[in-house]
Amino acid sequence: MTLRVLIADDHPLFRDALELAVLRSRADAEVVHACSLGQALQQLDGPAGFDLVLLDLTMSDCSGVEGLLTIRSRFPDQPVAIISAHEDHRQVKTALSLGAAGYIPKSSSLPALTGALDAILAGTCWAPDGYTETAASADPTDALTPAQLRILMDLQRGRLNKQIAFDLGVTEATVKAHLTAIFRKLRVTNRTQAVLAVQSLPEIAA
Repeated sequence: MTLRVLIADDHPLFRDALELAVLRSRADAEVVHACSLGQALQQLDGPAGFDLVLLDLTMSDCSGVEGLLTIRSRFPDQPVAIISAHEDHRQVKTALSLGAAGYIPKSSSLPALTGALDAILAGTCWAPDGYTETAASADPTDALTPAQLRILMDLQRGRLNKQIAFDLGVTEATVKAHLTAIFRKLRVTNRTQAVLAVQSLPEIAA
């Protein structure tokens, strides 16, 4: 079966470099490009499916882990590897803790990109050289699922339940159920308290 890879990045030259790395790893792979999160979601909604998504953290319609959270909440079984110019260990830890299949720096050489893709496609969770997992923190969002974190980000933006439901493609009742779980896990009782509880956690929306 032909390997299908979706590259979501808003820089054409880097998309081409990633495609070259994919084809070096799997010569018969089918590579599809998207230049925004919206385009990536349209491709993922299609019938064919993808074996791997290579996702840039920052595009015109998303930043930080927002894109990863959105894909993970709508397509929980979809493998997603992050491609990013940001190499901060906290950002790597956040992405991997949210279920990313790997985290590849954009500064990587073509051989390094190919090696990282080989590892990820073989089922290994790949991280940059020098990255070491830090000890567990007291971050209150650690207990939240990707869908709940995505909803929490929308709370920070002041979006209504109806708007959140539309964005995620779920019912308002589902959003309310997630909010109940979020309040319980954060030990708060309303939306305002939930937003205040995570104000000091820039990796959620950075």
